[in-house]
Amino acid sequence: MPDFTQLLRPKNFDEIISQEHLASRNAPLRVLCEKGVLGHSFFYGPAGCGKTSLARVIAQTMKLPFYEFNATSIKIENLRKIFEQYKNSLEKPLIFIDEVHRLAKNQQEVLLPVMENNSVLVIGASTENPFFSLTSAIRSRSMLFEIKYITNEALTNLLSLACGNSTITLDEDSKEYIVASSGGDARAMLKLLEFASNINTHITLELLKSLRPNALSAGSSEAGVHYDLASAMIKSIRGSDMDASIYYLARLIDGGESADFIARRLVILASEDVGNANPQALTLCTSCLTSVSKIGYPEARIILAQAVIYLCASPKSNSAYLAINSALQAVNDGVILEIPKNITDNHKNYLYPHDFGGYVKQQYLSKPLKFVQLKSIGYEKKMKEWIDIIVNSS
Repeated sequence: MPDFTQLLRPKNFDEIISQEHLASRNAPLRVLCEKGVLGHSFFYGPAGCGKTSLARVIAQTMKLPFYEFNATSIKIENLRKIFEQYKNSLEKPLIFIDEVHRLAKNQQEVLLPVMENNSVLVIGASTENPFFSLTSAIRSRSMLFEIKYITNEALTNLLSLACGNSTITLDEDSKEYIVASSGGDARAMLKLLEFASNINTHITLELLKSLRPNALSAGSSEAGVHYDLASAMIKSIRGSDMDASIYYLARLIDGGESADFIARRLVILASEDVGNANPQALTLCTSCLTSVSKIGYPEARIILAQAVIYLCASPKSNSAYLAINSALQAVNDGVILEIPKNITDNHKNYLYPHDFGGYVKQQYLSKPLKFVQLKSIGYEKKMKEWIDIIVNSS
């Protein structure tokens, strides 16, 4: 059977799938390439989504010699040979560096002069956002583009194209599994198709599962995926959707995320989004953080699940979050008030609230400010009622 990853590699922008924001006719990246003025660029996104293919299409479109390297094995002398070869040429090469986030600082310094004088076009790719690992000098001379996961619809079309160029047949269950289990990774799907077709040209679900027993996960190690999954879990808890919250928790755990990281996020959410509507939430999540740090996986998954479900089912209030942000903004805006003398240390005019039954009206700010807006939700409703009673009865 043919190597489908090579056979189906896109040869122009119109053949690139699932990256309309980069490859559609009016997409800025494509326009710059077709005008021959694209500058140094860095792509980041999941494995198997077409970063190398896009770099090859750019070289083809701009009619540039293409040189491909991997940052884990790149040698400075090889780069210098290419730079020297094109030193006095009217033609400039495209230097493509995969895993660019692994470039050492001295390797980046070698690239800087040719990037500055534009004698070469440098394009880098990474599964992580490379701007966190590149020097500021390189960042300031480059553009950053995100490459997105390939949709299941696009993978299905690609699968049909692969089968149409061969004698391979799949039943509907097999098609659904090979697409759904590939996790948006076109290369993984085509490789599984290739391996299976070398065993039998009629590919069954049983055969596919014998080669790939479990669906590929996007994981959570890549920076983008890591934060997207964590954010999705937090937003689902905030929205009180227990099933979505547990699903994203499972994705984080399956992707290798540490129990401590997840628990810390839950502690923050307990204060930021539940707050005094259910003060017990912070206590439970703090206990969760302590527990998972001592127990670890696999049992920590149960403790995390309990905390997630509890947070989902809790009334929500962000009054503490809004109050401190509002107060900090006021301070940053220059609202710096003098402390009233009656509440400075040992001042004779200070009124001790316990001498007045727990509350006494006196000046605590030199001018009125309002930051806290308690909500009539959960336990916070009781707090609001109590404050209203003691203030209004004085």
